[in-house]
Amino acid sequence: MACDFISLAAPGVQKLSPYQPGKPIEELERELGLNDIIKLASNENPLGCSPRVLTAVESGLSELSLYPDGNGFVLKKALADFYRRPLGEITLGNGSNDILELIGRAFLKPGDEAIFSQHSFAVYPLVVQAVGATGVTVPAQRWGHDLPAMAGAVTDRTRVVFIANPNNPTGTWVEERELEAFLMAIPENVLVVLDEAYGEYVEEGYLPDGLQYLDRYPNVIVTRTFSKAYGLAALRIGYAFAHPDITNVLNRVRQPFNVNSLALRAAVAALGDQEFVSRSRVQNALGMKHITEGIRDMGLAFIPSRGNFVSIDLRREGMPVYEALLRKGVIVRPVANYGMPNFLRVTIGAPAENERFLASLRAVL
Repeated sequence: MACDFISLAAPGVQKLSPYQPGKPIEELERELGLNDIIKLASNENPLGCSPRVLTAVESGLSELSLYPDGNGFVLKKALADFYRRPLGEITLGNGSNDILELIGRAFLKPGDEAIFSQHSFAVYPLVVQAVGATGVTVPAQRWGHDLPAMAGAVTDRTRVVFIANPNNPTGTWVEERELEAFLMAIPENVLVVLDEAYGEYVEEGYLPDGLQYLDRYPNVIVTRTFSKAYGLAALRIGYAFAHPDITNVLNRVRQPFNVNSLALRAAVAALGDQEFVSRSRVQNALGMKHITEGIRDMGLAFIPSRGNFVSIDLRREGMPVYEALLRKGVIVRPVANYGMPNFLRVTIGAPAENERFLASLRAVL
């Protein structure tokens, strides 16, 4: 009789379901035999990455037998100089997702609570449950964070609050005034994680910059990534800024060499090409306009978004539409697991991809 290995897992892990990423192109090719597929499911940059990144990666290929710099000094120095923040505030991760997991492992234990919003990033409850802590989901307001309600949910057991700004998958955002009021209401022994994975897609001044709060609120952690606007999703590299004491704790649980050498090189090069980021932002704005106007023309609604994606209200169950789009070679993201069964989330793609998505959706509907 086979051993029940699931029963040997930690209690929090036993109840987890694996995170479901967007369907890969290769998988759809195998399933349906299609060879003309567009993927608008994982919020990837349709421009790819900066040419400087390709040069930087190529220059590192001769050193694949060597371990990376475990401290990531060159990238940390570049980030510190770019943002004008102390180098000791920076933690590097295998994507910002890695940083979120480090926070959970370092600061949460059974009996603790962590707060996040309804319809927010699925990794937050996964991180919390995996370490045996209790996740507290606060109902959303207009599909986004209800910060007063989240502040009201804080108890003496609360250790972490997660806020995604902009939020995935809804694209909603919190304004500076409401975020400031929230931070003022939170006890200093409760960590506030500002997840700004999509921040580069927002024009400066249209979203609070989490880094501005670090000096006044030492309990704030700001996480960011090179996967989205910088186009380095395949290399998995993210980072966080926080008080040096928090950074010290995170580095105690961080795996040695958690960021590979090619990713470190690529991130430095990407950070140095802000013109590429600006082009990505402009193309995203144009694509968002194209797709949302097309959605309106079909008589559908959507959630206004400041990310590089938009969630569409189909006013019917989303999975049949998702599956019909797959048969047309168009991969988008169903979000029923986020409590949004009538919605599909679509990434803003290149102009031809956006038009193909709209034409396919019209045909399916």
